[in-house]
Amino acid sequence: MPHMLLVAPAGRSVGLTTVCLGLVRALDRKGVRVAFVKPIAGHGQDGSVALMRLGARLNPPEPIDRHSVEQMLAAGDDQTLMEQVVAICNGAAEHADVLVVEGMVPESGMVYSTRVNALMMKALDSELILVASPRDVSPSEIAESVAIAARGYGPLREGQVVGCVLNRVCTGPAKSELGAEQFGPLAGECGDCRGAALGRIEYEAYAKAIEGKGLKPVALVPCGRDLAAPRMKDVARALSARVLREGNLERRRVRDVIMCAMTVANAIKAFKPGVLAITPGDRNDIILGAALAVQGGMPIAGILLTGGLFPDEQVMALCKPALETGLPILSVQDGSYPAATKVESMNPEIPPDDAERVELTMNFVADFFETGWLKSLESSTRVPRLSPPAFRHRLVEAARAADKRIVLPEGAEPRTIAAAAIAQERRIARCVLMGHPDEIREMAKKQGVTLPRNIELLDAAKAAPNYVRPLVEARKHKGMTTELALSELGDTIMIGTMMMALGEADGLVSGAVHTTAHTIRPALQIIKTVPGSHLVSSVFFMCLPDQVLVFGDCAVNPNPNAEQLADIAIQSADSAAAFGIPPRVAMLSYSTGTSGAGEEVEKVKKATLIAQQQRPDLLIDGPLQYDAAIMPEVARQKMPKSPVAGKATVFIFPDLNSGNVTYKAVQRSANVVSIGPMLQGLAKPVNDLSRGCLVEDIVFTIALTAIQAQQAAARKASAA
Repeated sequence: MPHMLLVAPAGRSVGLTTVCLGLVRALDRKGVRVAFVKPIAGHGQDGSVALMRLGARLNPPEPIDRHSVEQMLAAGDDQTLMEQVVAICNGAAEHADVLVVEGMVPESGMVYSTRVNALMMKALDSELILVASPRDVSPSEIAESVAIAARGYGPLREGQVVGCVLNRVCTGPAKSELGAEQFGPLAGECGDCRGAALGRIEYEAYAKAIEGKGLKPVALVPCGRDLAAPRMKDVARALSARVLREGNLERRRVRDVIMCAMTVANAIKAFKPGVLAITPGDRNDIILGAALAVQGGMPIAGILLTGGLFPDEQVMALCKPALETGLPILSVQDGSYPAATKVESMNPEIPPDDAERVELTMNFVADFFETGWLKSLESSTRVPRLSPPAFRHRLVEAARAADKRIVLPEGAEPRTIAAAAIAQERRIARCVLMGHPDEIREMAKKQGVTLPRNIELLDAAKAAPNYVRPLVEARKHKGMTTELALSELGDTIMIGTMMMALGEADGLVSGAVHTTAHTIRPALQIIKTVPGSHLVSSVFFMCLPDQVLVFGDCAVNPNPNAEQLADIAIQSADSAAAFGIPPRVAMLSYSTGTSGAGEEVEKVKKATLIAQQQRPDLLIDGPLQYDAAIMPEVARQKMPKSPVAGKATVFIFPDLNSGNVTYKAVQRSANVVSIGPMLQGLAKPVNDLSRGCLVEDIVFTIALTAIQAQQAAARKASAA
């Protein structure tokens, strides 16, 4: 039987669904097979099931509709209702180690939610987790409130301890920077919170108060202001606004609201990242001021024009450069104050199509669950699996343990700055942003990124002369001179590569603005390949809903021969094993086994044989078609005796054309997160980014690089 956890509210507006999302993610990170169910539907918008499908890739059953529940309760037929609840929960819990059950939330006019939750706890024989939100109350007051709620569930079974999650714990007031016309964060957040983690003294005060009431604190979650940030798309939908300029309506998020009725000089002071500027539609001066701020690098969320008025077309023409950055402009008939009030009071619930916000929420909340308590839920008899959240969590933990110095040559690039700040703050790596320090600080300020105090800013122009002599020495056999070295060191990637060569850096990440060839060339010249490897290749970690697969080579080698393809297979298998994925290598082709012939099939056959001979310890088979490699039912028909078919974890493509097309097709069509490309075969790690990469992509590439650096150091130590 799985662990049953009933997660129920101890008050109104406590963020019950966000806690369930975070708990599911925290368990999934541990490799626990977790399931979710909400047995009884709420009134109106009830997105728990949809959000769990979107964020956790689970498929919870539909809840019992509220009308049926109320009919059974009115007739006194509690037993039938609980039989239906148990049936739904048992179905959802099949093959799971832990079932998270979301309880009913108290709604207007409802008097029975606690009684029904108590009935469910007893019917399921579940543990009880109460969720509270301690706004404007002391630790002792919120502990007393949760204890009172716990008593509403009646006597507990022997040894049962009620768990407690405190959600949206405010970490103190922050001085406003926007003045009297600021509306501030949207509904669902307190507006005065720093959004920071709880300090040790604060944490201990809450934990001690909860324990003093005989409750167990399992998570103390601070306010996360970004978790309440809707997209401009959501604002347009909530206000039934007319979209004048769509821009990046899908991704721009509103973190603050300002009403611009002041002069341009004062309005400009209020512009900051994530601000929605509300102004009458005929205020051409404010619109132009906002456009200039955007052109200067300020990522304003959007502009909402009020009063049914529209700006002059000539003014809009002047704003064209700002609009081309993706600035959305909306229009409503309401006046500015009513419009601002509507925005401020928007429904704080996460829309069922906002995958980015769901992912942010799950990861944020999951970070605050108590590790020892999570471990107590693990089954000793289960077979662990490496889910995408578990894989990403392991990456971060392994990178932290490695504690490597990673250089970022594109130091003034906005996404790189944001990623470096996150990686430094989370101790994923010791990041070095290379460029002009003043430019880096200015770009960080424009992007609303707070650079950690201990992050390193390296002035590339001042550092370059230090590497002239070492570069000449390393490349003198190729005709390198002092003049040529000075020219080469005008490239920050070359400086970063020389830092690695001299042991001043452990790894390098580039490619947000440079090509793959530009990123790799200095490493091939200076760092060289690891002994035993004859080329550099790449892999992507494809985070499918249920597992992580390895795709190689999808980024570097256009048309490898059989020997090179065998090398790629061995490198990719070793990379998979190094990151906790059991390597079962499928050599892909348009033919399975002996069913087809042709030059390309023969190349794959030869590569398979070479790889098997060089590494008899690995499970390698081919040629295999993709469906035969991944689908057990197809494998049973086409390759029934293969140790790889139907359960492959590493997929080796015969050329770059097929590999790159396939990884992008899977990534985009199946909404799969891909981490990479991770380069393999170099003596020290250099990793390339896609020029369309997101901040999260860079963060995980930094983590991959740090882990590779640790592996390279271990390899060097064992060879010594």
